Amino acid sequence: MADFLLKPEKTRLTHTFNPELSEDGNAGFDFLGHHIQQYPAGKYRSSKDSHGNILGFNTIITPTKKASKAHIEEIGRIIFKHRSSPQAALIKDLNPVIRGWTSYYSKSDAKSVGELQRQDNLTYLKLRRWAKRRCGNISDGHRKYWTTIGGDNWVFATRKGDANPLRLLNHSQFECSSTNYVKVKDDKSPYDGDLVYWSARMGAHPETPSRTAKLLKQQKGKCPHCGLLFRNEDVMEVDHIIPRAIGGKDDYKNLQLLHRHCHDVKTKADLTKIQEYELERLRQGKKPKSSRKKGKSPHDKETPE
Repeated sequence: MADFLLKPEKTRLTHTFNPELSEDGNAGFDFLGHHIQQYPAGKYRSSKDSHGNILGFNTIITPTKKASKAHIEEIGRIIFKHRSSPQAALIKDLNPVIRGWTSYYSKSDAKSVGELQRQDNLTYLKLRRWAKRRCGNISDGHRKYWTTIGGDNWVFATRKGDANPLRLLNHSQFECSSTNYVKVKDDKSPYDGDLVYWSARMGAHPETPSRTAKLLKQQKGKCPHCGLLFRNEDVMEVDHIIPRAIGGKDDYKNLQLLHRHCHDVKTKADLTKIQEYELERLRQGKKPKSSRKKGKSPHDKETPE
């Protein structure tokens, strides 16, 4: 049997809470790009054990300083490479890097400790220099390369003239938490045929329509109308929160998954709203929307009004 040897320069005895018990006086340790350390906490913020007893500390998992530095250096290299490229080419190269890095740390506390916001700030400073170099001054750079989308006035994106502007992802728009992970139930298996459980957990299942699976995950497996969890034998239907007949859009922000009987109840209430809406349009001298000819949506069969 071969001897088991530890490499001295990569080995240290450490305590995750008390630095005095660590051989180098530093609490916590680094593992696969994550820094794990415990910090003191009061009784209202402290973690608890399986019996509900207050532990007096919280375990915080963050990206290591080395990983954070390597990431922003990679962003800097991409921006430098595209110093003479169109803005769209730069965004297309940066987005996969930002998405991949934040996804890797999605089970950490990078957002709550401000690391994602810090990465956004550092990225902005590099983009600011890139824009100033191209325009001569930063005022013109801001007007040319940053725009307003929704309620955000500082979006690095192609101009509004484009039909579908290409925008740079922000690190802070991704959710991260080391405590939101839910343990898989001990009697569950991906091969047990429980489509509702695995769709709600993963947001995807080969036997569930992608839109249904995404809504199940978004709603955490619950019907927003009655508040009850979906069961595998339930009939589920996609509903428009604001009916399309009164201006609702066919996108995920305006969609919800309901039990069939809950959907019937909501549809009845929606018909009243639509009638009131059409009457109001008639009072204003406008043509009712229902009288206009509309092409069918590709989702009309799956998405009742």
